[in-house]
Amino acid sequence: MAPHLLSDYEQAAANAAKKIYLVRDGALDESDAPEGLKRLAQVNGFNGEAGAVFADGEAVLFGLGDESDPLITAAAAEKLVEGDYIFASAQLENDAADLAVLGWLLGGYRFDRYKQQKPAVARLIAPENADAAAMRRAAASVFLVRDLVNTPAGDMGPAALEQAARNLAMEMGAQIETIVGEDLLAQNFPMVHAVGRAASDAPRLIDMRWGDKDAPKLTLVGKGVTFDSGGLNIKGAGGMALMKKDMGGSAHCLGLARMIMDAGLKVRLRVLIPAVENAISGDAFRPGDILKSRKGLTVEIGNTDAEGRLILADALSYGGEEAPELMISLATLTGAARVALGPDLAPYYCDDDDLCEALEAAAAKSFDPVWRMPLWRGYESMLSSQIADVNHISGGSFAGSVTAALFLKKFAGEAARWMHFDLYAWRPKAAPGRPVGGEAQAIRALFDTLADRYRP
Repeated sequence: MAPHLLSDYEQAAANAAKKIYLVRDGALDESDAPEGLKRLAQVNGFNGEAGAVFADGEAVLFGLGDESDPLITAAAAEKLVEGDYIFASAQLENDAADLAVLGWLLGGYRFDRYKQQKPAVARLIAPENADAAAMRRAAASVFLVRDLVNTPAGDMGPAALEQAARNLAMEMGAQIETIVGEDLLAQNFPMVHAVGRAASDAPRLIDMRWGDKDAPKLTLVGKGVTFDSGGLNIKGAGGMALMKKDMGGSAHCLGLARMIMDAGLKVRLRVLIPAVENAISGDAFRPGDILKSRKGLTVEIGNTDAEGRLILADALSYGGEEAPELMISLATLTGAARVALGPDLAPYYCDDDDLCEALEAAAAKSFDPVWRMPLWRGYESMLSSQIADVNHISGGSFAGSVTAALFLKKFAGEAARWMHFDLYAWRPKAAPGRPVGGEAQAIRALFDTLADRYRP
């Protein structure tokens, strides 16, 4: 879906567009809107409540509420009729203007792949001080993530996920290769093969590269489990209902990669996506099996429903062999992360304090929240195995997200810096511009952090 933003500020178009006056809750009298419009709005009960819209034929009053949600302008895009609009208020400083534009763009999102009727949209003329190109880039990447996560697994298996990556590579001039099926064994990706071999849609490793070969190496690794039945440790119906989103990590990788390539950051970008379906058949891997990893470590399988960390481990080992300056893994990995932080906060793990400080500053500025979690080495003993080098789960209910990250860290050691995100990739409750369904988390904050380091 194309963002609904006019490309450039044009005075003629601005003069013809309807003006939107932004009103804080309880501050209608302070607005610079026409007095007649304010009186009419007051009679009709409008007083600046968050997301409230009051319009006449010439202008619009829009409620900011207590200004705690800088993306609240999405509600205007959702509610206003088709036409051209422009913010009239001078209160929008640069960062606020950017987020107001981004909110508007997010309000234009619809997952309409399976709908015949396409809704009409309201268009915004971006303020002069807004970075319209950056906000359009961000919105397009968020929409890519949402579309991929929202697509049912019947139309988003490993082959379809590969095609989505190929489409992005073609759009951005990247190179892409894949290793499919039995070739995974021949080229030493045994855990990717083991997890995906039970499905009719063959497992694969997607490998995309872009940028100057002499630039700093940045590697993104995304979990691409296109549907997770739980394997032989089969999920219940409730647990399986949202498992089309279990490829959310790979969707985030592609969304972040899109921003990086579109902005031309000075990096040698690599995107690695192990793409599998965790299915059930006579060929499925079993609880108690011992798998050999690409790194050479043997892994005892405690539960086949913890498959994502297995495929990520092989991909992280492969990515680390090039010793990138920074490697980032993104995955819908554990329910424990949701218990700890809920659906909105994106938990992450990283040992580099300076990098974490930069990320959190970017997250606050971009209204894209993250929360640092501990790589607590005292819990490594929870992953011990009597018959293999390591167990891939702790076997208990404590610190499930932490132990999953500690497991992955064993395979990411060759990277100079490593960050891991345990994402939900789904919004269970709607907010303006953030409908129920697939959601992009942390990639805007990550991009801003990377842009500061690798700006062209």
